[in-house]
Amino acid sequence: MWSKLPGLSLLVLAIPVLAQETASTTAPASPVRSPDTLGTIVSLGLGLVAVIAVIYGCAWIIRRMNGMTGMNNNAIKVVSVMAIGTRERIALIEVGGQQILLGITPSAIRTLHVFDEPVVEAGNANSGDFARRLQSMIGKSWTSPTRND
Repeated sequence: MWSKLPGLSLLVLAIPVLAQETASTTAPASPVRSPDTLGTIVSLGLGLVAVIAVIYGCAWIIRRMNGMTGMNNNAIKVVSVMAIGTRERIALIEVGGQQILLGITPSAIRTLHVFDEPVVEAGNANSGDFARRLQSMIGKSWTSPTRND
């Protein structure tokens, strides 16, 4: 083992000299340039503006396409909607001249009543008038029962 020590020490001393020679041949003597910060900021800003423009463009196209469904939106009219609970509603809709009372929950939509004659005119729906007419047609009281002492 002691016989290899002088050869190993010469190799260790020669490594920095070899490294310096290879560094000087591979890298030309040029000044070190720092990155162009102004150019980087402008490039990032233009990229951000382009991404935001694409997002707004897609939103505009989606809004325009909603009107191009080709369906007649005048066939069904929502006359009135009333919240019953936090996620439950009743809605009075008009389809083909007939008004239908719907119960709407997060999991289902059910027909509650189909009216023979219109309860409320679709053009001037007043929530108080709707509640009174609905109460009179169904025959149930919406107020709490009164006590007869």
